[in-house]
Amino acid sequence: MTRLTADAGAMTGSGASPAEAPEPARAWRRALGLTAGLGALLVTVVGSVLIGSQELSVPEVWNALATAGDTQAHFIVNDLRIPRTVVGLAVGIALGIAGALIQALTRNPLADPGILGVNAGAAFFVALGVSVFGVSSIGGYVWFAFAGALVVTVAVYLIGSAGRGGADPVQLTLAGVALGAVLSGVVTAMVLLDSQTFNQMRSWNAGSIVSRGWDILLPVLPFLAVGLVLAGVAVGALNSIALGDDLARALGTNITRTRVLVIIAVTLLAGGATAIAGPIGFVGLMVPHIARWIVGPDQRWILAYTLVLAPALVLAADILGRIVIRPAEFPVGIVTAFIGAPVLILLVRRKRASGL
Repeated sequence: MTRLTADAGAMTGSGASPAEAPEPARAWRRALGLTAGLGALLVTVVGSVLIGSQELSVPEVWNALATAGDTQAHFIVNDLRIPRTVVGLAVGIALGIAGALIQALTRNPLADPGILGVNAGAAFFVALGVSVFGVSSIGGYVWFAFAGALVVTVAVYLIGSAGRGGADPVQLTLAGVALGAVLSGVVTAMVLLDSQTFNQMRSWNAGSIVSRGWDILLPVLPFLAVGLVLAGVAVGALNSIALGDDLARALGTNITRTRVLVIIAVTLLAGGATAIAGPIGFVGLMVPHIARWIVGPDQRWILAYTLVLAPALVLAADILGRIVIRPAEFPVGIVTAFIGAPVLILLVRRKRASGL
């Protein structure tokens, strides 16, 4: 029992003796890996500005960034590519961190934000907005999608908390999957009954950051910022919860408070990202999985790696979607699905990556 408590203290970052602290070589490798991830993120950011369906030379892009003007290059770079790149960064960070949080909370390495009904709730409210209120613009979708994510996630938490035992990972997972399935079925029925009306939400439903500018991002950005702050507050306690509820309580962790913080953070992050870009799959599922494989079970390092790798993945997928069928484009959600499915299969087959 003494050994178990000592291991728990080392994992949670409290009560660790020098002998229990991470080996310097391991810490160095983690820091080096994080630096490499930052380099990859920088490459994708530069690539997102340089590469597009419309070919521009490097001097043209640089001139558009460095000088004012009203040429086509200035419009493409400053009004289209830079906002799109920033949106990709925000969406990637939000989806990745939300996925890492929900995997830690449910102690399920194959969980993603959709497990709490975020995507289904957002899609259901967007469908209501289209059919009942005649919403036809991306700016209108944002608030319906965000409201749907919030309402359905709260409903999942209330359903999962019913009973004397309160909320636990299994109840939350079952409630989210069940409610998400029901809402997805309702949305499918609505689309089939009136396909012409719902043609306009196809781009959003495919998961895309095309035509997402500052007018779409800025209103949602404060919600994403609050979600990131809450994630930072909860991350230490998640290390304790990973050891089991009983040991977490023995270490002084307020489990109920941590779960509420995580649910709110996931709702704000995944709800905001889904509202902006539509349901993009595999980012919140795959990236924390890869981070855990690299750095182990420490949630602090997992979140740090996810913060870097998730936006890099979204931007890389968006760049690939721009060039594979020029001058048309693939939505980023489709590209992440093509990339994510085989990578995830390989990761799941590795025993080290399959456990929390």
